[in-house]
Amino acid sequence: MQPQQGRAVPGNRAAPGPAGLGCRKDEPSRQVRPVPLPPVQQNLNYYPQIFWLDGCAEAGAPCAPAAPFPPPVPERSRKPREKDRERRSVGFLVMFLLILVAFTGVGLSIFKIFHLEKEVDELRESASAEHIPPASQKLTGQRKEVRRAAHVTGNPAQRDLPLEWEPISGHAYTSGIQYQERGLLVSEPGLYFVYSKVLFRGSACDSQLLSHVVYKRNPASPGSLVLMEDRVSNFCTGQRMWARSSYLGALFRLRKMDSLHVNVSKIALVNFEESKTFFGLFKL
Repeated sequence: MQPQQGRAVPGNRAAPGPAGLGCRKDEPSRQVRPVPLPPVQQNLNYYPQIFWLDGCAEAGAPCAPAAPFPPPVPERSRKPREKDRERRSVGFLVMFLLILVAFTGVGLSIFKIFHLEKEVDELRESASAEHIPPASQKLTGQRKEVRRAAHVTGNPAQRDLPLEWEPISGHAYTSGIQYQERGLLVSEPGLYFVYSKVLFRGSACDSQLLSHVVYKRNPASPGSLVLMEDRVSNFCTGQRMWARSSYLGALFRLRKMDSLHVNVSKIALVNFEESKTFFGLFKL
């Protein structure tokens, strides 16, 4: 902005200047020039130019005092880029820690669920341990107390006495009791309940005697000892088909290495279906 110089007005009156800064009306015109100001950064702080009077046009004319300069406007502070980088680094670190904690919690939850499922499976296996044969227990690596029991069924392939039994197939099983030489071998002494059932049937009635015997043997004692016996005669009449069932069961104290066997009067009259002829024991 260029400085303006006053013009002479008829009647020796000066042109009016800025309010409060010009000469009086009865004084001659004076020169006006701009005051240098500090540079303005990015046009953020703007204020109008201030003029002060250099003097009057005529020498010896009194001048009004100049206006004081305003204080300089302080520059706006800028955030350093380093602080922004530090804040971003801290934010990334916090986010990473939160994600790590979340994944750790999920992993612990999965491990806990797996551990609980394993405990449930162990409880189920322990509940059914009484019905698991020794061979299956060896495969699964379980070392649990086995309930000593056995149940064997009729075997139609036999030809002589004592009766031969089926120890594995169908309803048959052995647990802590061995099936050996057509008998059940006791490996632990104790109180046992022994039972046996045989179904006799024929196509013609005759007067022969039917017998059903359970006996035991032990290497420490010679011979055999009868535990239970059933004998019957006159069990049929006429010349028609007949059937008769014989059941034996009682409680005995058995020793280690006792072997129990079953005899009948005639193998040809025995029905060897597994639900009709069977033999077994269990420890109390």
